[in-house]
Amino acid sequence: MIEPAFILVRPQMGENIGAAARAMLNFGLTRMRIVDPRDGWPNSRAVAMASGAGRLLDNAGLFKDVATAVADCDYVFATTARPRELVKPMVTPERAMEMARAMAAEGKKVGVLFGPERAGLENEDVALANAIVTVPVNPEFPSLNLAQCALLMGYEWRRQTEEIAPEIMGLARTEFAQRIDVEKLGDHFEARLDDAGFFYPEEKAEGMKLNLRNMWARLNLTRAEVQTFHGMLRQIAWKLKRQGDE
Repeated sequence: MIEPAFILVRPQMGENIGAAARAMLNFGLTRMRIVDPRDGWPNSRAVAMASGAGRLLDNAGLFKDVATAVADCDYVFATTARPRELVKPMVTPERAMEMARAMAAEGKKVGVLFGPERAGLENEDVALANAIVTVPVNPEFPSLNLAQCALLMGYEWRRQTEEIAPEIMGLARTEFAQRIDVEKLGDHFEARLDDAGFFYPEEKAEGMKLNLRNMWARLNLTRAEVQTFHGMLRQIAWKLKRQGDE
């Protein structure tokens, strides 16, 4: 079984990275990824706080951006307390880790995004995820510390049984597209739509592209579906070119 990767996005304090490592190891999780840490990497304060969990930091992957960090993931959860304009399934930590364990049991790679301490994940980060994990916290004080959030998700992962819910078993033979495959499909669509003048007016183009990326992530596409979309686009482009040459 492949355990989920906990991905710390732009963490600001080494102490919080170390504390998150301790929380992970408390529940048997060892796959940490770090995206663009504010104070650089490696970080002596993270090592000091990690204590006996220092080996997680030694083996942690360092990435320049979120897209690269989730490129090999089949399914990605984003933890956030803030309401979002993006349309995403919203699940509890318990349900998220139930889904994660079911997918991991089938050899699929799951990633969990944790945002920076001050402001959390940006919409551009959340757009790359399949679903949002939200906790029923006090609405007047919803913010969780990075390590607290890692602890909560780790706990839910640990306490899941080997039983898989029936609706998850229905996905057991599904080969999800990896994030990098979905990103390339988005690139292909953007190129074709740009050629067709779809992104108009110019000042709205970035927002339109972000909405499309969010849509692709939300669809939970399989590898076969991604290839079908690529084939459709290539056929349309070939047909239009042939008509133009006649």
